[in-house]
Amino acid sequence: MKITSLKIEGTYLIELNPIIDSRGYFVRTYEKQLFEANNLATNWLQENQSLSKQIHTIRGMHFQKPPYSETKLIRVIEGKILDVFIDLRKNSATYGKWDSVELSESNNLCVYIPKGFAHGFCTLTDITRVCYKVDSNYHPESEGILSWNDSSLGIDWPTSNPFISDKDNIGANFKSFVSPF
Repeated sequence: MKITSLKIEGTYLIELNPIIDSRGYFVRTYEKQLFEANNLATNWLQENQSLSKQIHTIRGMHFQKPPYSETKLIRVIEGKILDVFIDLRKNSATYGKWDSVELSESNNLCVYIPKGFAHGFCTLTDITRVCYKVDSNYHPESEGILSWNDSSLGIDWPTSNPFISDKDNIGANFKSFVSPF
């Protein structure tokens, strides 16, 4: 397992190292000791999985307000996504900036996103399963959603006409957003 910093402080790309043989593969997707050695969260309280059936499905941009904010460890177990995250930490040099990583079942990558970020993704294939660990239990009253297509953020999505839920389609505009982080 290799951990590499991404361009926004606190976010990391994690490269998994599968052992492949004639039966298939074995891969370690999390190692507490390695995460602790890199000062990354290790107290996962929940593991979630989503299934998106249609290409260009966007889920996001979600976040949990403190004290229920979440660190996430995201990987794709079937299909491919463009994973996107926005820095909402008001004292950060990259406040309001976004980054993205392509995750797929075949590229053996995970992304680590600390507390204080909005997160979402767009599927790049039909039938996509995303698995992610979080270090806080979901608290519906603390959920926030930013607009996926807010022009002030300028996120470079692979589609302009996504399949999206009604809830995700009415996220807040970033210019009117007041950060709780």
